[in-house]
Amino acid sequence: MDDSTRYLAIAGGLAALIALAAWIGDRRRMRRRDLDRVGFMPWTTIFFLALLLAAILLGLSARAWLAG
Repeated sequence: MDDSTRYLAIAGGLAALIALAAWIGDRRRMRRRDLDRVGFMPWTTIFFLALLLAAILLGLSARAWLAG
């Protein structure tokens, strides 16, 4: 595994961690008890974009790793 593949995998892993954190934040927002305490973070958008980025980066790194 060369450096560029390793960097793609690391960036994909970080994006997956961000997606996980955004998913947890969105879940907490949806289950809040006080409906008047509205947050300002767009958790759904952050989750979608981070998950998309993670899928692309991890897919590219897996393709490069399997190619040799």
